[in-house]
Amino acid sequence: MRDTRGDIEVETLLKLVLGLLAVLLVLEIVGFFVDGLLALLGPLRPLVTLVVLVLIVLWLLDRL
Repeated sequence: MRDTRGDIEVETLLKLVLGLLAVLLVLEIVGFFVDGLLALLGPLRPLVTLVVLVLIVLWLLDRL
């Protein structure tokens, strides 16, 4: 039986970790802007959430 654990190179592992950190950073930035936009909308926030929900349902039903 051949043991294949530990066959990943250090450079590959570092690239994977760097890619995951880049994705996390992008999500943090997008979240910051979305929170700012929703704060500006104030009382319309539930309406925006409803519109997003309707768009997702329509996309899942292939109506969009």
